[in-house]
This record gives sequence, structure tokens and C-alpha cells, in this order.
Amino acid sequence: MIIFGAKGYLYQIAILTLLCGHCGNPAAHTLRKRVTKFTLFFVPLFPFSTKYTTQCTFCGAEQRVTKEQAEQLQAQAAGGPGGQSYGQPQQQPYQS
Repeated sequence: MIIFGAKGYLYQIAILTLLCGHCGNPAAHTLRKRVTKFTLFFVPLFPFSTKYTTQCTFCGAEQRVTKEQAEQLQAQAAGGPGGQSYGQPQQQPYQS
């Protein structure tokens, strides 16, 4: 008998201040990475699905973003190239 399945993992990558595309408020957004891994005998072996999302902490709206957009947002949170410093206007990084 072989026991197999899938297990999901949720990682919070960053917290950013963005303009929400749903409610229009400049609010904190959490950038999350959701990874689903194939398991064999309850041991996670390899990922077969990776998705990135942002969620507005004001209204709770969640939107999917691409891996490239997630990397850009993570660089912004770390203060890297293209990052926002305090006092600059927030911009919506993607269109819904």
C-alpha cells in the first residue's frame, strides 16, 4: 500500500504599503507565497504548485500576482531598486 497526497505551505514574504485596487485605500498589504508539495508516506518531496498573492489589510481583498511581480514587491520592501521611501505616493503595481 502506497500513501501519497499533497500538503500546502503558506509563507509571508513581506508587508508593503500599496494602493488597494479593490477599496482604493493606501493600506498595508501582505505578500504571500503558497507552495503545494507532493507527499509520499506523509513526507513532502517536491513542490508542484507555487502561487503568489497580496492581501489588503484594510478590506481583505486578495489578488494573485506573478512571480516577477512578487520579486519586484519583495525588492521594494527590502528598499532595493525601485523601492519606495517614506513620504512618496503609493502606486498600484498591477491592474486587476
